[in-house]
Amino acid sequence: MKGKKRFGIDIDGTVTSPESLVPFINEAFHIHLKYEDLTKYEITDVVDIPPETFNRWFIQSEPAIYEKSPIAEGAKEVLTKWADRFELYFISARASHLLKVTKNWFSRQQLKYHHIELIGTHHKVETAKKYDIDVFLEDKHDNAAAIAEELGIPVLLFDTPYNRDPVPKNVYRVKNWKEADEWIRRWAGTTG
Repeated sequence: MKGKKRFGIDIDGTVTSPESLVPFINEAFHIHLKYEDLTKYEITDVVDIPPETFNRWFIQSEPAIYEKSPIAEGAKEVLTKWADRFELYFISARASHLLKVTKNWFSRQQLKYHHIELIGTHHKVETAKKYDIDVFLEDKHDNAAAIAEELGIPVLLFDTPYNRDPVPKNVYRVKNWKEADEWIRRWAGTTG
């Protein structure tokens, strides 16, 4: 039986700034995309770039993007505080061959973690179930909804322009890491 509550935490757009990708896209495709323009999760739904061209570029650029992505404002302070009280399991759709780049980024950011799992897919329900996650933190709307509905656990959805659809029961929208911390403090106070 585990002792501490275990958090499942997405990396990209949650721990990293959701704006991280924008400068890379602008430079590569010579466009002037703004973060506010990202009203859909699939970038090719909002920019005029053929999906196969974008995907080829993204796969090639992933290591550099992940190495240089800025941390979300407030994430380091909150995660540092949580690391002593909770188990932090970072569960990402990144492919497993990016584990070294990911761990190096965590090290440079001086972020503590208990486990990092790169599953290579956005379908995180099975992984969250496997690790008996108590709360999940996510930025992708359909992931948040699936985890909350299928596992019956609370999910904190970090508010972004691309995830504004209505949320189901057990999904709680937060604007930033400070709000996430406040929600967790209330929740942890009621769960012991």
